[in-house]
Amino acid sequence: MTKPSKTPVKALHTDGLPSLGVRLRHARKVAGLTLKQVAEVASCSESLISKLENDAASPSLAMLHRLAQALGSNVSELTSEDWVSDEPVLRAGARQVSRFAKGGKAGYIDLERVTHPQKGGLLQGDIHIIAPGMVSEMIEHAGEEMGYVIEGTLELTLGETTYTLNPGDSFHFPSNVAHGYRNVSREIVRILWVNTPATF
Repeated sequence: MTKPSKTPVKALHTDGLPSLGVRLRHARKVAGLTLKQVAEVASCSESLISKLENDAASPSLAMLHRLAQALGSNVSELTSEDWVSDEPVLRAGARQVSRFAKGGKAGYIDLERVTHPQKGGLLQGDIHIIAPGMVSEMIEHAGEEMGYVIEGTLELTLGETTYTLNPGDSFHFPSNVAHGYRNVSREIVRILWVNTPATF
């Protein structure tokens, strides 16, 4: 029996979401939708969809979520690398990390995949890595979610109520409640976040 290597493995990082434009265009054509139809469902302009498909712009996480819904997909299917679906283990330091920047401003949200993205999968887990001062957009959708704060201090807003969460705190709510978060600290926030069905 061989001992596991103690050499640290650098995490995979899809900085800038490579090939996202190609995936968006492919998903739209497979769904038989026009730019206008997708734009109407995603509440954005046709020109933005065109720019995204040509990799001339990068969407926020909330915008990508709306686009995925419009295309009958989810964020994971649009951004994840190909994984061997029958491998149950994802090793520390070897998981895919996708970055979502805040337009031209400083700040980002990284999603580190802790479950394999599978078409039709019922469960999805990520570690949300949130830069200091980063504020997500409010979203709502079908499903249910829970989370556990690993490190940092976060404000979680559910509907009209905002909660301050610290390391060790957890939460659970139906996804049809409008929700969003904000890193109120000067440090990175890391949260284990689980959705059902797969949303991101």
